[in-house]
Amino acid sequence: MLLARVEGNLTATRKHPSFEGWRLVVCQPIDAGGRPEGVPQVAIDPLGVGLHQRVVLSSDGAAARKTVGDERSPVRWLIAGIVDEAAGKGP
Repeated sequence: MLLARVEGNLTATRKHPSFEGWRLVVCQPIDAGGRPEGVPQVAIDPLGVGLHQRVVLSSDGAAARKTVGDERSPVRWLIAGIVDEAAGKGP
């Protein structure tokens, strides 16, 4: 799992059928200080996150495929949580 910040929405008029009805968001992984770390990832959003909100991003493809209800889906990234606050040094 990664800490990430939601950077935007993604619209795809043509997409895998398992993505129908799912909101896709662009997430930038960040470090504990809020600095970008790594490359942005596209994730499905089952929680209704807001722009620039800090989230817990999961790369558990099996959990993501179970969430969309299609074991053949190419989905890998999933918003697993919304960060309310982080203890210790952080953004």
